[in-house]
Amino acid sequence: MRLTTRITLVIGLSVGLAACGQTDRADVDRAMDSMNVIDETNLNDIMLTVADPNEAVVYFQSALRDDPDRLDLKRGLGHSLIRAGRATEAVIVWREVANHPDATAQDHVDFADALIRNSDWEEAETQLDMVPPTFETYERYRLEAMIADSNHEWENADSFYETAVGLTTRPGGVLNNWGFSKLTRGDTEAAERLFTEAITYDPNLFTAKNNLVLARAARGNYNLPLVQMTQIERAQLLHTAALAAIRQGEVDVGRGLLADAIDTHPQHFDAAVRALRALDTEVRA
Repeated sequence: MRLTTRITLVIGLSVGLAACGQTDRADVDRAMDSMNVIDETNLNDIMLTVADPNEAVVYFQSALRDDPDRLDLKRGLGHSLIRAGRATEAVIVWREVANHPDATAQDHVDFADALIRNSDWEEAETQLDMVPPTFETYERYRLEAMIADSNHEWENADSFYETAVGLTTRPGGVLNNWGFSKLTRGDTEAAERLFTEAITYDPNLFTAKNNLVLARAARGNYNLPLVQMTQIERAQLLHTAALAAIRQGEVDVGRGLLADAIDTHPQHFDAAVRALRALDTEVRA
C-alpha cells in the first residue's frame, strides 16, 4: 500500500513537473513572439523614416513575400515607394490598400497623395471625396487645397490652405504652395507675404526663396530679399532674378544680375555663364 502510494506520488510529481516545463516553454515562446513583434515594429519604423528609401522598398517587398496579406506591410511599401520617388509603383500598392475591406480614411488620403504625384488629379479627388469630413488632418487639407488649385476653385483653395496651416507646427511647405497659388493668379503681394512667412518657419526652404524672388520680380523689384541665404543660394537667386528681368524686357538689368551671379558663386556657375553668353550673342546678332 505504501509502495502504491509512493508510486502514485512520484507519477503525480513527474506529471506536475512536465506540465510546469510545458508552461514555462509556452511562456517563453509567448515572450519571444512579443519581442519579435516589438523588434519588427521598430525596424518597420526605421525603414519608414531614416533608412534609404530604396532599401526600405526592398525590405517591405521581402516581408510581403513571406506574409502577403499583411496590410501594414503594404502600407510600408507604399510609403517607401513614395519616399523613393517611385509614384507609379506606389499608386499600384496604394490602390490595393485602399480597396481592402479594412482600409482607413488615412489610406484614402495616402492613395490620393500618390495619385497627385502621378498627375492623376481626377481620381485623387475621388479618393478624397471618400474621406469623411470629420477626418481633419494636415495632409488631407493640403491635398484638398492642391486639387482645388488644379480646378481653379480659388476660394476653396484658400480655405483649405488656411486650414492646413493651422493643423501643423511645420507649415513652411504648405505656405510655399499657397504662395505659388497666389502667384499664378497674379496676386504677387499676397504671394510675397506667404513666401516670406514660409521662410520664417523653414529658413532652409530654397524653393520658397526662389519663389519670393519671382514674386518680387513680377512687380519690377529685382533686389534680393533680406532673408537668410548661403553664398551659393545668393548666386542662384541672382540668376533667377536675371532671367525674370530678361523675360520682362529688362535686358540690361538681367545682364548685370547675371554678371553678379557669376561673381558671387564660389565655383564656376555654368548656367549663368551660358545665359550671359547667349544674351550677348543675341544682342550682337
